Amino acid sequence: MLTEILNLFFFFSALIIGAYLIRHYIFTLTVLRSAKSKPVKAATCKSVYEPSVSILIPAHNEEKVVGRLLQKMTELSYPKDKLEIILINDASTDSTGRIAEDYSNQHKLIKVLHRDKQTGGKGKASALNAALKQAIGEIVLCFDADYLPHSDIIAKIVEKFSDPSVGAVQGRPVVLNEPRNIVTRLITLERIGGYRVDQEARDILGLIPQFGGTVGGFRRSIVSGFGGFDESMLTEDTDLTFQIYLAGYKIRYAGDAECYEEAVDTWKAYWRQRHRWAKGHMQVCFKHEYQVLTSKKLKWKEKIDGLLLLHIYFMPIITFLSFLAGGSLILFGSPVAGALWFVVLVSFYSFVGNYAPFFEIGIGAHLDGRKRVQWLAPLMIFSFLYNVFICTKAFFDLIVGKLLGRSHSDWEKTEHLGNGNCYIEN
Repeated sequence: MLTEILNLFFFFSALIIGAYLIRHYIFTLTVLRSAKSKPVKAATCKSVYEPSVSILIPAHNEEKVVGRLLQKMTELSYPKDKLEIILINDASTDSTGRIAEDYSNQHKLIKVLHRDKQTGGKGKASALNAALKQAIGEIVLCFDADYLPHSDIIAKIVEKFSDPSVGAVQGRPVVLNEPRNIVTRLITLERIGGYRVDQEARDILGLIPQFGGTVGGFRRSIVSGFGGFDESMLTEDTDLTFQIYLAGYKIRYAGDAECYEEAVDTWKAYWRQRHRWAKGHMQVCFKHEYQVLTSKKLKWKEKIDGLLLLHIYFMPIITFLSFLAGGSLILFGSPVAGALWFVVLVSFYSFVGNYAPFFEIGIGAHLDGRKRVQWLAPLMIFSFLYNVFICTKAFFDLIVGKLLGRSHSDWEKTEHLGNGNCYIEN
């Protein structure tokens, strides 16, 4: 009986793994083909589409990085009469509020929204909702406090909103402190695979590019119509992604809208950040998977891509369990495991990885001209193993919390230390 159960689990897990394998191959080949056929982009004239824009910057104890971001905000090339910047000082206990007020006093377009311990400190979604009530821009952009945008980033993002069917646009994060250590270098590989290939392929194929919550924007009217962000979701950005599509709108990816970010640089910080991402993504999966499957506003290819995207944080768990099941079946002498176990071994190393498949990373690095960083790609197996434990813990915490009726909105923010400052050109 045990052998039959293991055989059934192993067979279906191999099918799921195969589906992700095909998906990632299609994404990689799509971007390769696009890069080969894409002509060199000539200089274009100034865009005639210039809607009013509000930039929201949630900041909780960000004194080490908020000043450099606000300085970048003052250097943006977008028309100042169509731009407002709202810094949300979210119950900070350091100098974040004072630094923000200094910039606000010097630059009229910068406003500061102070939230005390009673009203603030409840997470990013709560901070954004408070600022949305004051924002007046037709388009709302979001930047985390550790990000550093180029001066022309607003024009590159809002250009895609000229299509009324577009509800949100996502730009491309680029790791600023990549040279710091092995953690930041591996995160760089994740970002290259995830944005240079994965997001771009979804955009080209008309699937579901994911709104990442920073370096991107949305139509204020749409999110206000939803009643703001869902504050019970740990990943309010993923939740918004599916709300937008289920409402009949699209998300576009602007790969040329690059913005530098400070990656976490310790394995402890990596755990905390990815545990929140995994748990929040699983929340969104449970919330939206049935709606995605039954929606009349989504095409079948969008439904398939949406379901695969919703379940991506379950893949490290499924792959590891199928690896154990296959090993057990080989010991039992099962012919099914003997034929399929190699699939799991290959997937274990090459395409599940840390959510950015091995070959997507390689091709993305190649297209970016990053030859040296490709040498570290085999080390992704170690971060994958780490994520097996992270995702398993996140799933366990989510299920136990549901059974006990606990809230899952407790926020553990990523601490930014300003370690990317030494890489900024002055």
